[in-house]
Amino acid sequence: MELDAIDRRILELLQDDCALSNQELAAKALTSAPTCLRRVKRLVDSGVVERRIAILAPDRADAGLVTGLSAVIEVTLDRQAVDLQATFEARVAQDAAVQQMYRVASGPDFVLIVWVEDMAGYQALAQRLFTTDANVRNVKTYFAVKRLKFEPRIPVMAPGRGAAPTSEAAVAGRDAMDL
Repeated sequence: MELDAIDRRILELLQDDCALSNQELAAKALTSAPTCLRRVKRLVDSGVVERRIAILAPDRADAGLVTGLSAVIEVTLDRQAVDLQATFEARVAQDAAVQQMYRVASGPDFVLIVWVEDMAGYQALAQRLFTTDANVRNVKTYFAVKRLKFEPRIPVMAPGRGAAPTSEAAVAGRDAMDL
């Protein structure tokens, strides 16, 4: 799918605030509301926009959110056969406590980001995901003391040119069809 400057601007804006109304998004993207709506639908339908979510503040216990522990876990498997890795991935990825999962190179086989309610929750997670799996050779866990940065945005780059235009002046050279 080919993305033009307007598509890229819409993606940047959605990453900043996906709760914008179509009217607000269109105004900020410097395009008409119908064009904006059509483009967002195309970006969602094509899978460029995977999903639209709200990111909650984990330190807002006063808002009634569950407090908990965030941990980064390195996992090394004993055998790295394709079928064994796929089995491990499928089992771990379906666990609700696992927020992110990466297969990595040059060190452990996997890195997980997990969120558990407390140490008992971590123990239960370790038991169901690692201890009961004979192919898990090593697990190393790092508990977060303080979240210093969390930015899930993906840079939207113009083909061969670095970052996409983010100013209204840069987007002003849009195609007449986008009005």
